[in-house]
Amino acid sequence: MIQPITHQIIDTKSAPSAIGPYSQAVKAGDAVYISGQIPLDPASGDLVDGDIDAQIERVFDNLEAVAEAAGGSLAHVVKFTIYLTDIDDFPRVNALMERKLQKPYPARAAVGVAALPKGARVEADAILALG
Repeated sequence: MIQPITHQIIDTKSAPSAIGPYSQAVKAGDAVYISGQIPLDPASGDLVDGDIDAQIERVFDNLEAVAEAAGGSLAHVVKFTIYLTDIDDFPRVNALMERKLQKPYPARAAVGVAALPKGARVEADAILALG
């Protein structure tokens, strides 16, 4: 008989609380699925200033905090999806990823969107493999 995969909800005060009916992340087996992170300051819950570089940095800091709460790090990411309200900001995402990550880089997708929650200019989610 096949045993069902159990899952664990990941929650940390080091990243913004969910702003809807979802969890910061869910761990199922050795996989961790991190919900989309927008550039909210975890302490205040407010969007960081409008500067795109500051917003990208905050998004990746939030992803990193959730990854660590799950027992991993950004080095365990196998896939990112990046959402941008201005796809021309993608080179700035590349620059930050080169600074924060080491080769071999994970897979990723970039999606241009019309709008993001709370007026954010960037959002990202991630899948980690811990095993």
